[in-house]
Amino acid sequence: MSDPEGVRWPERFAPENCPVHVRNELVMSAPAERIWAWLIRAQLWPTWYENSANVQFLEGPPPDLALGTRFRWRTFSVTVESTVVEFIPMERIAWDARTLGMEAYHAWVLRETPEGCHVVTEETQSGSLARLGDLVLPNRMSKYHQIWLERLESQARAGFPPPVNVAP
Repeated sequence: MSDPEGVRWPERFAPENCPVHVRNELVMSAPAERIWAWLIRAQLWPTWYENSANVQFLEGPPPDLALGTRFRWRTFSVTVESTVVEFIPMERIAWDARTLGMEAYHAWVLRETPEGCHVVTEETQSGSLARLGDLVLPNRMSKYHQIWLERLESQARAGFPPPVNVAP
């Protein structure tokens, strides 16, 4: 069941239906508009988040994610293909991810606070690769999602992201 203030899980990706679920959160001392700008500028993730690489837009205009954007990227040493399936500017974004042996749903929820912004990120995974990864390295996803949150705050505190050169 989805919490209206939290992640709006598709039934098949709801935590109770998936063997892997992580939740991380951070109250950031930065405005939601800057946090959001860094979060949706996916092509810049590899410059500040070490667990991402080779972000390529497959469908939808770069450089920013939007509803329906399809992109391929590398994370946790695996290349995945994702589609943005929820997009409410400065409030929430979610994408799915697929690769051989794994399906995932990764959501972000932003809520403005007097201190700046409370950001929650949650991910569920299913499939043999997801089970194996969780068994072999059980805290890896939680660790890297916390790093992602902390680096996101650092980037947002420094200002808005720079433009990205978009090849025609």
